[in-house]
Amino acid sequence: MRGRGAIWIGWNAVARISPLMLVPPLAFAGLAAMFLWGMNRDDPNAIPSTLIGQPAPVVPATTLPGKDQLTDADLRTGKVTLVNFWASWCPPCRAEHPTITALAEEGIPVMGIDLKDPESNALRYLTDYGDPYARHATDPQGRTAIDWGVAEPPETFILDGEGRVLYRHVGPLVREDYTNRFRPQLDKALAAQE
Repeated sequence: MRGRGAIWIGWNAVARISPLMLVPPLAFAGLAAMFLWGMNRDDPNAIPSTLIGQPAPVVPATTLPGKDQLTDADLRTGKVTLVNFWASWCPPCRAEHPTITALAEEGIPVMGIDLKDPESNALRYLTDYGDPYARHATDPQGRTAIDWGVAEPPETFILDGEGRVLYRHVGPLVREDYTNRFRPQLDKALAAQE
């Protein structure tokens, strides 16, 4: 009889627990499941792009003084091409600049679109750090960036020979982001070109 009473008291205590007390543990379990799912994705930092597999959007018809104008035809040369959105006011752009320069020296056409930058600042940046871009365009109002889905520079796109977007990289091309995420996609595009 004594044991049955203890059980009865235990069930009585459970029955008095407010349903609201279950909300925090259930919320925690839901968040934990979401984080685990996110960590097991191929690239948890990737921002999906609706442009993948689509023709690249048009490029601006403006350029920096004394620089070769980037045209839509420059994105459809039969060769893998990179389009890099950058700005002189962007510290991560400075961090990735040696990588962009190395890619250009490797013979990969890199096209630059200067975003929301006064011409004098952009030209000074290219003079100070070097100009790795085969062709240039400027996007002073950021309208082209919207068409490409660019939130803020730097962002780099890999295009196939017909000008279709194969990959979008958000952020600077440095360290593990470059070697583990961007470079394998570039190598895959270059291998498919051969």
